[in-house]
Amino acid sequence: MSATTMSTSDLNQGLPDPSILERLANEYFKQSTSPVLPIESGVSLPVGTVPPNPTITSAPFNAAPSTYLSQMPTSPPAPALPGTLATSDLESVPLTLTPKGIDPRTPQITPTAPTTPSLLSGVTAGTPFSFLNEIRQPISSPIGQPTQLQQSVKIPTEATVTNLESYLPGTVTPTIPSSSAGDLASPLIPGASTSTRDLNDPLTYGFVRDARPLLSFDAVPKLEPYQQQLDSSALVSLSSAPFDINAVRRDFPILDERINGRQLVWLDNAATTQKPQAVIDRISYYYEHENSNIHRAAHTLAARSTDAYEGARDKVSKFLNASSPKDIIFVRGATEGINLIAQTYGKKNLQKDDEVVITWLEHHANIVPWQMICSEKGARLRVAPVDSDGQVLLDEYEKLLGPKTKIVSITQVSNALGTVTPVTEMTAAAHRYGAKVIVDGAQAVSHMPIDVLAIGCDFYVFSGHKVFAPTGIGVVYGTQEVLEHMPPYQGGGNMIVDVTFEKTVYHGPPGRFEAGTGSIAPAVGLGAAIDYLNKIGMPNIARYEHDLLVYATEALTAIPGLHLIGTAKEKASVLSFVLDGFRTEDVGTALNQEGIAVRSGHHCAQPILRRFGLESTVRPSLGLYNTCEEVDKLVAAIWNIKQGRTAAVV
Repeated sequence: MSATTMSTSDLNQGLPDPSILERLANEYFKQSTSPVLPIESGVSLPVGTVPPNPTITSAPFNAAPSTYLSQMPTSPPAPALPGTLATSDLESVPLTLTPKGIDPRTPQITPTAPTTPSLLSGVTAGTPFSFLNEIRQPISSPIGQPTQLQQSVKIPTEATVTNLESYLPGTVTPTIPSSSAGDLASPLIPGASTSTRDLNDPLTYGFVRDARPLLSFDAVPKLEPYQQQLDSSALVSLSSAPFDINAVRRDFPILDERINGRQLVWLDNAATTQKPQAVIDRISYYYEHENSNIHRAAHTLAARSTDAYEGARDKVSKFLNASSPKDIIFVRGATEGINLIAQTYGKKNLQKDDEVVITWLEHHANIVPWQMICSEKGARLRVAPVDSDGQVLLDEYEKLLGPKTKIVSITQVSNALGTVTPVTEMTAAAHRYGAKVIVDGAQAVSHMPIDVLAIGCDFYVFSGHKVFAPTGIGVVYGTQEVLEHMPPYQGGGNMIVDVTFEKTVYHGPPGRFEAGTGSIAPAVGLGAAIDYLNKIGMPNIARYEHDLLVYATEALTAIPGLHLIGTAKEKASVLSFVLDGFRTEDVGTALNQEGIAVRSGHHCAQPILRRFGLESTVRPSLGLYNTCEEVDKLVAAIWNIKQGRTAAVV
């Protein structure tokens, strides 16, 4: 052997046996809070590959990762992205492995450090979707293919995305738009190109056009390790735990149901939502330990039942940011809530030739009660038009307002199109003419934070079953100013102070509007559902669902002959579409054969569909437990329909 070379045995002289080093290393990493790959003797994996069935030494999926790898370098470990937090010590979280069966494209939410507070404080009063211009988007990839790294970046609203059409399953992923220094809250990926998309391109959608940083598959970031400690005041704005889609899905037992031999994909959330185990357990506990009528007995179970019922009222009040629990009336659902307002406030205050204003977007439940009361009182129903994207034409809406306008009743989110309406601005305009405003929040409460004081509305209604609670319970919020001057809706027990044959004295609100035995157990279940949502954090849910909506929109619009109905700049949850050559009911039936539940029909919103020349659509609608993998199943099933494997051609 020459003087300049050395054998392996020479190198090993004086060092511990390699097997001992491997054992010690594995024992060390087993105590680590971060997921790591085990060291295996004689194994050398290429960068970018993952061994089958990787070992995870701790469960990282509730540790708030905002980055995903289905392919991870074995050495060195990639650094964490700026702004991520670990639940254990508030330090940055390393990149994690995605175990088998978990969709790596599923977007998750990372609480951000106080250096970028706008990511959480963007939910401002009256504009619950004001953070939609700060979009964090999951990386799209061809169906069934591994997905690359995602980075969450706040980007200016004036920036745009290049080659949007290519950001679709089965196509080339575009590069990231670049920005000048200082424009972003955290850096874009080095080497990204700069370009701008035409905002007038008819293939784009308003809520998609807002810029998002997108990674090309070959652009793996090289970032410096980042650690930051947060003081206790900064933690106030964070939810109790980061949003973890895999943990959320485990909370809903029905998602394990098999339909036609396939796992259920529930995309009918606009019709009703599934119930978490916490709600199911709470209702069961009520019937096992608390069941009694409320208010009218001195025994223990009556006290328990009353506490649970009134406790739910208090939770609803805080959930809506109402001034007092006295502002909350329990009803059977949003439909009964609107009828209550029409038959109490409307009947008392509408006169001949007065006007009620609604929009083309309304559910039948916000049309028919006003038709009935207008017919009875000789008042006039006026309708604000929408544009070809499904957005309310605000100039035309304001033209309808005047001294004769007494009531304005508007939806916050369209159940047929998903349009998010500017309820704060519309409420303020109506109040300038002295009108009272009702907001139908049935499709909004499960998707975004609600602040009735910021909106400024006089009434707000929603159904419990749309927000992960049982059926048979709903809410009317009303200000004390209007509730105190409204007559009772129904007569009976529970809503009275004193009854004689000559006279009845009624409770004040809300008691005077809750005649008879209410839906006690469903109300308690609603309280449990609100607890569940508060634990996750409504801003987290809104951001996650928005990213998922963008992902689904781009995937569906890649299908030739599929036309999305409703392309407003601000949308939530709903993806109504028609498919050339196929009846909507046949599409729905074919999807059901694949275990995918969607709604096909007019969605109790015939006027708005006829505005687009349609009688029905297929309506997938998203919830907090849906995933990119489920969207991919939907897209694949629609491709099968187009290829003639299922459904009947017209």
